[in-house]
Amino acid sequence: MSEDLILLDARNRAIGRAEKWAVHKAGLLHRAFSIFLVEADGRLLLQQRSRAKYHSGGLWANSCCGHPRPGESTLAAARRRLAEELGATAPLRYAFRARYCTALPNGLTENEIVYVFFGAAPLAFSPNPAEVASLTRLTLPELKRDIAHRPRRYAYWLRYYLKNHYAALRRGVAAMRRSAR
Repeated sequence: MSEDLILLDARNRAIGRAEKWAVHKAGLLHRAFSIFLVEADGRLLLQQRSRAKYHSGGLWANSCCGHPRPGESTLAAARRRLAEELGATAPLRYAFRARYCTALPNGLTENEIVYVFFGAAPLAFSPNPAEVASLTRLTLPELKRDIAHRPRRYAYWLRYYLKNHYAALRRGVAAMRRSAR
């Protein structure tokens, strides 16, 4: 099924729309989101992407990620993908925005302005096997150490967040732990 993404200018203003595969093939700047679900003990829920994904298959990533559709708010899109990928719902809080661009091994390019959300991990999940191969939980320091030792196991954007937004990630985890008390 074809899916259109929101194209952006450098100031994060919507300037059009284009089909997802074409956007990644041409490396066009587009809007995206990432979600970090946090357990009450502070561990992050990570997903191993299905090997069938069009890029970064088999790699470990944050809890959920995706793209809003034209006319859809980023928060609504994040909630939609949480249900589609993990079969879960959770209240989400905006934490920070990131921008990155990287060429992927399969000839595609991720060029995104990403809205990063945090949420309390729900008790139950029903992962979609077309999206998610496996789930695990790690603390932020454990994740940072493992990425340092085995970076090729992880999706580019997760490595980028740990390298460039570690303090914001720490704040997001702390906020989720406080709200769980």
